[in-house]
Amino acid sequence: MTHAWQPPGSNDATVDQSILIIEDNETLALGLRTSLEVEGYKVESVADGKEGLAWLEQHSPDLIILDLMLPGLNGFEVLRRYRGCGGAAAVLILSARDQEVDKVQGFRIGADDYVVKPVGVLELLARVEAIIRRSAPARRGMAGTGDPAARNSQHRFSDVVVDLRTRTVLRRGEPVDLSPMEFDFLAFLIDSNGDIVSRDTLMRQVWNYSLGVTSRTVDQHVARLRNKLEPNPAQPRHLITVRKAGYRFQS
Repeated sequence: MTHAWQPPGSNDATVDQSILIIEDNETLALGLRTSLEVEGYKVESVADGKEGLAWLEQHSPDLIILDLMLPGLNGFEVLRRYRGCGGAAAVLILSARDQEVDKVQGFRIGADDYVVKPVGVLELLARVEAIIRRSAPARRGMAGTGDPAARNSQHRFSDVVVDLRTRTVLRRGEPVDLSPMEFDFLAFLIDSNGDIVSRDTLMRQVWNYSLGVTSRTVDQHVARLRNKLEPNPAQPRHLITVRKAGYRFQS
């Protein structure tokens, strides 16, 4: 029977800096879990794709470390279903598959980083720390609506409100699920104050030239953001393509 994944309910508790490992290599999963727990993260691990989706029905981790070659349901399908149903946790693909087509596909369907096995523990921990730092929600506490800093962090366009301080996006008053990388991408364009930003600059500033990121990755993120935020994605009013130059944000 196919297990239909549904996003966790709004009443589910979320533990700060929690990680789910979906990896069928028991030795590798144990080693990852031990290293991450030593760093202070709360870690769970499962051994196949279906089990991973079932776990995500009930929990909202900060990060998912996802293998691709999984029993039951491969990692691409896990990620596709998770993002398709509104899952917004950061996703780091950790796979022995090192072909460009695999990396492009991973980024296209919503991965935030792609790391090729084998990888050193220190590098992996650095990548995990960077992803969680970028995506950490502002639930550590935020100023009330009377705080000028809170007001200045909000950007409105059409029926969308983006709050850079709390890392939240509302459309018509309803939350919009963006992956951490999608939010970073949008925030960088907004902070550019209407200036044209080249694809090269975006790859350098948003992705830090992560392995597998190409200009196509940038274009795919723009397309996803338009589908989520633009009144008419086919005729964008806010995420503007500047031919042969890059992109700019227009409020």
